[in-house]
Amino acid sequence: MWQSATMWQERLSEFVTLLIVLNPIAAVPVFLAAASGLDAPRQRRIALYSVLVSFGVLAFFIFAGGFVLKQMNIPIRSFQIAGGIVLFTFAITLVIGEIALPKAEGGGQTLFARAVYPLAIPKIAGPGAMLTVMILTDDDRFRWTEKALTGGVLVVVLLILLLVLLLAVPIMRLIGEGGASIVTRVFGMLLAAMAVNIVLAALAGWLGWPAL
Repeated sequence: MWQSATMWQERLSEFVTLLIVLNPIAAVPVFLAAASGLDAPRQRRIALYSVLVSFGVLAFFIFAGGFVLKQMNIPIRSFQIAGGIVLFTFAITLVIGEIALPKAEGGGQTLFARAVYPLAIPKIAGPGAMLTVMILTDDDRFRWTEKALTGGVLVVVLLILLLVLLLAVPIMRLIGEGGASIVTRVFGMLLAAMAVNIVLAALAGWLGWPAL
């Protein structure tokens, strides 16, 4: 019973973390820019392509990230500290950086190309997301079954993101660019706090400090 409660608590923690990092609302303006000038069916295809590409990229880091670290002889604590610093930098750009909408390129660009850049990479499956899934699923702490469960959590979050993208037009009409900016900055603050916690936890484990 206790183990089951712990498992669900871990999944909930992963869900909240991934939801903050992927930030579906922040992807809405980028999606609208990438899908501008297209009819509704093609916009839906771009949304679906972007989510599938993002899943493929992040699933690779979930299942192979720890193996890559081991082959490079990089301890997990070193990766946690480095990842926490990069995540913090990424979070700061969300909090204080200017949010600019990317311009869709020429009309000859394919739907898949529009979905991949800049929507899937780097907006959804960006550096912050890649680092986060690797930190959540390093091989020293989790089994393959745990990785599969984390992959399931990722699928749930990406389905939420897909739903948000499919409702992008009414969402932007409701909250406007200002509302999207506020949500992004709030998520940035939460991500910054998470990044600091990652670094402090790694240092505590290395130096034998008590947990926060």
